[in-house]
Amino acid sequence: MHKHYFLILIIPSTAIPMSKLLIIDDDADVLSATKLLLKRHFTQIDIEQNPERIPFLVSNGNYEAILLDMNFSRDVNTGKEGFMWLDKILDIEPNASVVLFTAYGDVEMAVRAIKVGAIDFVLKPWENTKLVAVMQNAVNIHTQKKNNPPPQVPPFATNSTPQNTTNIIGTSEQMLKVFDTMKRVAPTDANILILGENGTGKDLVARAIHQQSNRAGKPFIAVDLGAVSENLFESELFGHIKGAFTDAKEERIGVFEEAHGGTIFLDEVGNIPMTLQAKLLTVLQNRVISKVGSTKTKAIDIRLICATNMPLHEMIKSKHFRQDLLYRINTIELNLPALRARTEDIIPLAEHYINLYKKKYNRAITGMTPDLIKKIQRHTWNGNVRELQHAIERAIILTDDKVLKLQDFFFEENHTETQESTFEGEYQLEEMEKMLIVKQLKRCNGNISDTAKELGLTRQALYRRIEKHGL
Repeated sequence: MHKHYFLILIIPSTAIPMSKLLIIDDDADVLSATKLLLKRHFTQIDIEQNPERIPFLVSNGNYEAILLDMNFSRDVNTGKEGFMWLDKILDIEPNASVVLFTAYGDVEMAVRAIKVGAIDFVLKPWENTKLVAVMQNAVNIHTQKKNNPPPQVPPFATNSTPQNTTNIIGTSEQMLKVFDTMKRVAPTDANILILGENGTGKDLVARAIHQQSNRAGKPFIAVDLGAVSENLFESELFGHIKGAFTDAKEERIGVFEEAHGGTIFLDEVGNIPMTLQAKLLTVLQNRVISKVGSTKTKAIDIRLICATNMPLHEMIKSKHFRQDLLYRINTIELNLPALRARTEDIIPLAEHYINLYKKKYNRAITGMTPDLIKKIQRHTWNGNVRELQHAIERAIILTDDKVLKLQDFFFEENHTETQESTFEGEYQLEEMEKMLIVKQLKRCNGNISDTAKELGLTRQALYRRIEKHGL
């Protein structure tokens, strides 16, 4: 059973300019109390009970500091959930300033978490002055880390050089046509529909278009509509007011409002149920949203990019997708070719991922054997670029040689399988990472510093993975 903590606010307000905090705790009373305290000292406080939303929030929130509870499941106080989510946060945003929320019995665990990347920890029940001071320090640390501005995205390449715009690589005729269309539409506000199989890079194209648009300095908010439940669709997209439904403890803005002034990317748009398509259409037509439970409306200024791997034109015929919605979202249609349709791009892509992962895992890989090159070129790659990427990563993790060989790869020869089955190996990456760490620890006789150096990791990053895998 959760304990409830009550606060007496006696600290004068001294808000830090442009300070945005995220608090994650499954106890609604804790969230309300901490927000009430901290909003007097920081510009914006976002709260969240569901830890599953952490990847989305961290990817899109630009938080100066994060206050993270260590236990979310009822009657569980091992802290393993906190370690797992800390690891995910730091993988998404290595410079994140994370402060852990813990009970008295978890102090030793929290101290251990400091060693693997957390900034500090705060005990429950907390002292107001202590919590404010810790969060202010976390914000200051995050500000100090932001000493290098993000690199500028290079302009779209000409057909004389390999294209590499946010990891979009290709010199094939099909991809050059895609790049040309991207270059033409990026400066406009035209709605764009990106079509293509899973793994072709639809999300990368959407981000590249945003980064080359006039809205580049504004938010880019990506939403996987396939992961949004029908019950929460309106709340997630348009927001809700406090008390709009049973669990609506606080008012929340939706992703359309978060994207105001920038770009909203609706991935898997073909998964929206017919019952909800009309509501999305109304918002796109009128550019006005209304939060769930509210009668007030708010104008939104967004650039819309959608993507799907589903045959929308056929779905219209079968009454599974509205024709008027399709007309609204596909002012410009971009069709991304499957990797098997642009075979000349396969080897440049493979070389790109070899360079990427040999640096990540600190492996002295010099190239590929001739028979492997032939096999990679001839393979159908039903999972497209994503399958090739994971195949290269697996091979680099597992090989003991400096040259990648045919034996280092697991090629799926049954081309009649569904696309989903080709990604079975994707879920083995966690186990392979564990194997690599164990292998390197043995080589280094358990020396953490030497192991981290050989793997190309910091000691903190290695500690996080050791905790994650229970080593």
